[in-house]
Amino acid sequence: MSARNPGTELDLGSISRVQVNQPAVIRHAEQIQSRRTVKKDWQAAWLLRAVTCIDLTTLSGDDTPSNIHRLCYKAKHPIREDLLRAMNMHDKGITTAAICVYPARVADAVKALKTAGCNIPVASVATGFPAAQTSLKTRLEEIRVAVEDGAKEIDIVINRTLVLTGQWEGLYEEIRQFRQACGDAHMKTILATGELGSLTNVYKASMVAMMAGSDFIKTSTGKEAINATLPVGIVMVRAVRDFYWKTGNKVGFKPAGGIRTAKDALTWLILMKEELGDEWLKSDLFRLGASTLLSDIERQIYHHVTGRYAAYHDLPMA
Repeated sequence: MSARNPGTELDLGSISRVQVNQPAVIRHAEQIQSRRTVKKDWQAAWLLRAVTCIDLTTLSGDDTPSNIHRLCYKAKHPIREDLLRAMNMHDKGITTAAICVYPARVADAVKALKTAGCNIPVASVATGFPAAQTSLKTRLEEIRVAVEDGAKEIDIVINRTLVLTGQWEGLYEEIRQFRQACGDAHMKTILATGELGSLTNVYKASMVAMMAGSDFIKTSTGKEAINATLPVGIVMVRAVRDFYWKTGNKVGFKPAGGIRTAKDALTWLILMKEELGDEWLKSDLFRLGASTLLSDIERQIYHHVTGRYAAYHDLPMA
């Protein structure tokens, strides 16, 4: 992770003046998606970079210690060893950026990674994920428990009511308390953008979250009807850029929810490069929240190396 974001005082004046030009944002998103993407060796290199930015995630009601153990092994060995050797990348230490689980599974993930001799951090969702409709006391305690069990990153989720009713001071104060409860753990703030009503609200919520000390801002829980979309991504990364210009503090960005294909990953990487530059193309400042994305990336790497697509039995399960 990059240096912590200390946050700033809440600037209600600048928040009140924000107005996002939605048609312009949508046109820009269409332009990005219509461009020719990278090919051949360049594409393979970008896909390996994407692997190193993945928060490999399982947030299912049937999670057990055994499937957490399997997920941790896959995080340590995301691409088949022979494929990496064919690309001369077997000794580059390619792993996913983190494992992301529910608080109750943090201890299982920490144990599995320690057994594997791996220092991949464990991230935990918290604060009443995904709806954030439990009491503030309960949400704060959930953070503390996850940190005590070994989580190095906490993905909090905001109370959407505070955004929809314009309670920016309330949102700021809640996130400040979450940040304090995280202690040394880095905090990613999930905005659940599909439930915020407008792109203007997305920008405002992004800025308030960063002012309150968020180390990352994240699009979605993955449980909303609408998750990570490119227009939302444009608004959020421009908020990240504006915050950096104003304060000198670098905040990371994490799209999550519905990112399933290698093509999706490339599109998000292109957005980051165009809007924020190469510095934001590393796991310190960019993450992809995904549970099935890695399988398609490995399939594309297999095709790059062998010239054919893999059958399901050719690749290890995530």
